[in-house]
Amino acid sequence: MRIRHQKDFWSGVMFLVVGLAFAGFAQRYDLGAAQRMGPGYFPTVLGGLLAFLGLVIAIKGLAREEPGSDIERFHFGPLAVVLGAVALFALLLRPAGLVAALLVLIGVSAYASHEFRLREVIPLAAFLVVLVLAVFIWGLGMVVPVWPAFIDR
Repeated sequence: MRIRHQKDFWSGVMFLVVGLAFAGFAQRYDLGAAQRMGPGYFPTVLGGLLAFLGLVIAIKGLAREEPGSDIERFHFGPLAVVLGAVALFALLLRPAGLVAALLVLIGVSAYASHEFRLREVIPLAAFLVVLVLAVFIWGLGMVVPVWPAFIDR
């Protein structure tokens, strides 16, 4: 069997594996029923749908040929920078507050791209900070420190 469209096939395999993992881990929780859903219902259904979608995409990758669909070398550096940005966000949220943690997350994540331009990141960061504040702090009323501890007192 020959993989005719590598990007579709391997994307489908990735979706299939992640979907099955989510559905499998969700089995630790009570499933419930459609009328009275338990905590495991939603992740099981979502994982199953993702696995099904991955299977369809992988099969499509075996059937349809497209020139230039070879997979290039994987870049681990940008992935490590983005994961580091998420870790920094988690570490900075309590002591530095939501605004500073978001600015660090957005700035470091954007730096992972080879198309990083500070003059584009600044308005994006400002918009995203306002959006997160509007949704999570003002809209949902979440109790998260917005400013650093020394300002908030």
